[in-house]
Order: sequence, then C-alpha cells, then structure tokens
Amino acid sequence: MSPDARVAMCPGTYDPVTLGHMDVIARAARIFSEVVVAVTDGSFKKQAMFSTDERIAFVRYAVRDMELDNVRVEPLGQLVTDHARMIGAHAVVKGLRAISDFDYEFQMAQINKHLAPELETVYLPASPRFSFISSSGVREVAAWGGDVEAWVPAHVARALRERSPRLASASPLRPTGG
Repeated sequence: MSPDARVAMCPGTYDPVTLGHMDVIARAARIFSEVVVAVTDGSFKKQAMFSTDERIAFVRYAVRDMELDNVRVEPLGQLVTDHARMIGAHAVVKGLRAISDFDYEFQMAQINKHLAPELETVYLPASPRFSFISSSGVREVAAWGGDVEAWVPAHVARALRERSPRLASASPLRPTGG
C-alpha cells in the first residue's frame, strides 16, 4: 500500500448484512483507497442470529458480487480504536439512517476520539431507498415469515429462510394454523 493510502474501517455486527450496509460500504470504497469491513464477533447489546463466521462469509460474498476490489472483510474482536490502529485505518465510517442513529454514533465517535485522537469518524447518510432498513427489522420480518428479498443480498435471504423456524414450518402446500 502506498504511503498516501487512506484506509477506512466500517465496523458493525452485520447480523445480517443488508443492502443498506452494502450501499455504505460501496460508497466508502469510492472515497477511501482501502475499506476494511470489521465484523464484530461479540456484542454486549444483543445475541447474534448468525455466527461471526457466517456474517463474515455473507459480507465477503456480497463484496465479491459487487466487485469491490479495495474492500476486505475480517473479524473484529477488540476495541474499534485498537483494531483501527492495528490495520492502519485513518477513519471509521458509519452509515446513518435517522437522528436516533446519530445520537448513538455521535457518542461512540466521542469515545473513540478520546481513545484514539488521530482517528476520524465519517458519517454517510443512508441512501433514501435504504433509509428504513435495519438488521433488526430484517430479522423480525423474516422471523414472522415476511419477504426480505428487497432488503438483503439473495444469499442472505436464503439463509434467513433456512434459519427461521416459522419460515421452515410454513409451506404453501400445508396449512399453518387452525
């Protein structure tokens, strides 16, 4: 990598990765010379539906499909600031859908700035067509048997159908209720 290369990190749970995530990653890839998608391998906030390895594979497959040559995907098992330093990142890129996202991400940016003053946070507003999509919303709709194909890559939609017990038991050939 050249000395003037600008590396950005896009940390997140990606549980599951959505088209909104991929939009932010693709836009970051146009701004920075390298983008590292760092998939958290744990969260104190919630239990993940998919394992870290599954989530990494989902993102890698989506990155490959989009032909994003300057994007790599790896696990994140430490503080964002420590990982950013380890990979030589200059910025953390976060997508924002709503004011509520900004409230949380602004707090995280202030914590990160305290821990790593050299690290900048860059916010990319969600593209309008993805502004309502969240991983938790996708999981909820999928769990109730709803169609999420317009919100996630096709391989993720298949995995959600396979993972959701409600979807697995629902069949167009068999009644589901009484």
